[in-house]
Amino acid sequence: MISEKNITAAESYKITQNETGLKFITIDNELASAKIALQGAHIMQWKPHDIKNEVLWLSSNARYMHGRSIRGGVPICWPWFGAHPTDGSFCPHGFARVIPWRINEVVDLEGGATKVIFVMLPTPEVNRQLSYQFNLEFSITIGSSIHLDLKTTNLSEQPFLIGEGYHTYFEISDIENIEVAGLEDKIYSDKAREYKKFTQEDQIKFDAEFDRVYLNTKETCVIHDEGFNRKITVQKQNSESTVIWTPWDKKVKTMADMGTENEWRKMICVESVNALENSVMVYPNQSHNLIAEYLVQEY
Repeated sequence: MISEKNITAAESYKITQNETGLKFITIDNELASAKIALQGAHIMQWKPHDIKNEVLWLSSNARYMHGRSIRGGVPICWPWFGAHPTDGSFCPHGFARVIPWRINEVVDLEGGATKVIFVMLPTPEVNRQLSYQFNLEFSITIGSSIHLDLKTTNLSEQPFLIGEGYHTYFEISDIENIEVAGLEDKIYSDKAREYKKFTQEDQIKFDAEFDRVYLNTKETCVIHDEGFNRKITVQKQNSESTVIWTPWDKKVKTMADMGTENEWRKMICVESVNALENSVMVYPNQSHNLIAEYLVQEY
C-alpha cells in the first residue's frame, strides 16, 4: 500500500486496472511520462516530454495477463538470466517479471522527477522456486532520464548466486539504420553460434539475428539512430555483462507476441545484466544493487 504521507507527496501518478485485473501506475510529471505494470514492476513506457519519438518499444501484440510476461519495455530478469541452470520447467529469465509487486512509495522530487519504489511480494510460486530468504526492491526515478536500481538483499544464513538484468527494448527507426557503440574490443559469447566466444572489432551493425552476451564489461553503450536523429545512452553500475539482441525475420515468426510482420525492425535490446561467469554472489546480510540509467539526446 502507498502511505497517506506519500500520496500527499506525489501528485503526478494514478493507478488503473485492465479487464483482466492487472494494475498499472501512470506517471505524468513536468519532465516525462511513464507507465509501469505492477505485475513484474514492468516499465512499459517512458518518454521525456521534449523527445519526439517513443524511447521504449512495446509490442502491439503484448500480452496483459496474469503470470505472463509483457513483450517490450523493461522486463526484470531475476534471479537467473536465460534458462534456469537445472530445471527447464521454471520461467526463463526468472520469475520477477511475472509475479505481483507492491508499490511502497511514490514521491515527487525537487527538480520535477518522480520516484517510485516497488517491493516483490512473496508468493507460493516464489517459495517453490527458491530455497533462500531475500528481499527485492526496485526503485525507478522518472524524469528527463530514467534511473533504475534493483536491490537484492540476502536474508538467509548462506550466500546465494544470482543472474539478473534489465532486458530493455528500445524503440528505433529501423534495425539497419542504427549502430551500437561502446563494446569495441570486448569478448562476447554468441548464442547463435553455440555460445562460442569471439572479440567485437567495431561498432555493432545489424543484418541478421543477433544474440550476444558481452562479458566483463562495465562500459556505457550508445545507440546511434540516424533515422530518428538521436542517440540513446545506456549507463550502468554493478553490471559486468551487456546483452545485445534482435530476433530478425525468421526467429520472429516463432514469437506470437512480437507484433506485426515487420514490427521487430523497430526495436533493439541493449541489456544491462550479470550473466554466465558474471553472475553475482550475494552474502548473508549483504545487498547488491544493479543500476542503469537511460538518456536520450536528439541531434
